[in-house]
Amino acid sequence: MKKIAIVGAGISGLFVANLFKENLDYQVTIYEKNTSINLDEGYGIQLSTNSIRLLNRIGFNTLESKDRFNPEKIDFYEINHKKKICDLNISEFNSENCKYTTLKRSKLIEFLKDKLEDNIIKYDHNIEKIEKNNNQIILTFNENIKVICDHLIISDGVFSKGKSLISNNKIKPAYNNSIAIRGNISRKNLNNLNEKNISLFMGNNFHYVIYPVNNDNEAFNFIGVLKYKLTANELDNYGLFKDKGFIQSVKDKLQNKISTNILDNLNNIKCFPIFVSKGYLEPTDNIFLIGDAFFAFPPSFAQGASQSIEGGSELFDSIINKKNNFYDDRASKVKMINNRSKLNQFAFHVSNPLIVFFRNLSLKILTKNKKFLENYLGKIYKN
Repeated sequence: MKKIAIVGAGISGLFVANLFKENLDYQVTIYEKNTSINLDEGYGIQLSTNSIRLLNRIGFNTLESKDRFNPEKIDFYEINHKKKICDLNISEFNSENCKYTTLKRSKLIEFLKDKLEDNIIKYDHNIEKIEKNNNQIILTFNENIKVICDHLIISDGVFSKGKSLISNNKIKPAYNNSIAIRGNISRKNLNNLNEKNISLFMGNNFHYVIYPVNNDNEAFNFIGVLKYKLTANELDNYGLFKDKGFIQSVKDKLQNKISTNILDNLNNIKCFPIFVSKGYLEPTDNIFLIGDAFFAFPPSFAQGASQSIEGGSELFDSIINKKNNFYDDRASKVKMINNRSKLNQFAFHVSNPLIVFFRNLSLKILTKNKKFLENYLGKIYKN
């Protein structure tokens, strides 16, 4: 029986562990540095059909319908004029049991965690050293705990310590010159939005998205991305982003970008700098990266969670079928999504009136062009 060690109990690590636990040829263990899993209660995520299809392999379709939502369209708005430009029918990529889904991140994490036996996750294990001994890997954790495994899967996020260890700290994420603002808002404080859809507002160096996270349509997720300069010292001071004064200064910058009714009624506001990957680290033999540890995108294509799941599935298939195509296939897909994420962020944030005019015109045309949508979204959503 081959031993699989997974470093990091995020979405990608939990998902791939669920795949391996059903295979009697492998024994899987997750090593998580924290004493519990951070659920980020209340905040939402989007899952496109490519990831729903894979999640259904482990029973996601049995999750109670009240805990998830299936939006029909994405409504595009221009912040300055507060008017709807057009909409994109994402439900066209749905099938009966595989639909574009929004939900609380905590619900997905709970689902993935609860499918695993309790002894699979080892908490308070902070990776400190990774060594190879012939075909095996020796992991050293805090308090000099040593583990020997046959395959190592590193899934500990954008600031991956595992990735730093195997790359000798040569590959680091880069600040994307923007910060994310997350929060929750209740339905009563939304003005004239279609509650069945995802609402995307575009403005000068800023965009934000609002969508429901369950079927009672009372709780809505808010995520905004604002261009924001930060010094190296500010980036090193992560406590800054929890400071009430800093959060208020961000809200002040948004006064003319978000309606007062929404801004004043946002709850549980969190701010954090957005870091993205600038390069790939090709794994060696039996050491692999998935999720944000493999590559972190700008958050403007709603593919972070879905690609974490898709990458986990591809790696699982590669290992059990003894193939060597995982890295090349994953890097090719990630490159395509990264380019589209950067293009989206540029389009969402343009301010020149002439460019805005042509952007809006292009959106009206392209969101109804089936050939374009099949190429731009279908290649991703159809996996």
